[in-house]
Amino acid sequence: MRIATFNVNGINGRLPQLLEWLAETQPDVACLQELKAPQERFPLSEIEAAGYGAIWHGQKGWNGVAILARGSTPIETHRGLPGDPEDVQSRYIEAAVDGLIVGCLYLPNGNPAPGPKFDFKLRWFERFSERAAGLLKSGHPVVLAGDYNVMPTDLDVYKPERWLDDALFRPEVRAAYKALVDQGWADALRQMHPGERIYTFWDYFRNAYGRDAGLRIDHLLLSPTIAKRLVAADVDREFRGREKASDHAPTWIELRD
Repeated sequence: MRIATFNVNGINGRLPQLLEWLAETQPDVACLQELKAPQERFPLSEIEAAGYGAIWHGQKGWNGVAILARGSTPIETHRGLPGDPEDVQSRYIEAAVDGLIVGCLYLPNGNPAPGPKFDFKLRWFERFSERAAGLLKSGHPVVLAGDYNVMPTDLDVYKPERWLDDALFRPEVRAAYKALVDQGWADALRQMHPGERIYTFWDYFRNAYGRDAGLRIDHLLLSPTIAKRLVAADVDREFRGREKASDHAPTWIELRD
């Protein structure tokens, strides 16, 4: 079973690239972020024609998340995070798929930091961690996949010294990520590549992809029962180099049946 996460950076503007990736790699489950489309503009007919069912939480602007399942429709179990009635941003959706609970998230960027956006990021992270703890307690097999907007360690950023004050790398954010993982989650990509510099995002500027000046900010966290089934984890890096690509590359895991 292959589960992937992919920040598409605009699902309608990059729909051909998304469909190309689905056709070539055929993930069983795909978590998408940054749809940049309101609910009614999600391209469901094209997704279904590619062989996938979908649920999505759209929003005009920079947010929006979706879960796709090959040959079936995910069964929605949760939409949004509790704890902040003023939070109207579409950043979390959760579904049952093939015996798993899959949470798809797009954690706030938080820049500039410090400031209100950074404070919102930390509050959102805290609410997400509470949801994650509840899912662990349930005992269900769970995958939490998405764009976390966090580089957990120096190994996850090409020049750590340049990012010390950035909201993706500040100590408060890295501490929040570590506390989340310490609940009992396995960071799948790092578990399979413990000492390797491996990135999931390259900026459009300054030839970042060509220089391999990347960041690892897209993560798949696995509950203990799922972690035992992990056999592979990697990044479809080559798709980042294609024409009109997202600035993220798809990141995926493979599980034993």
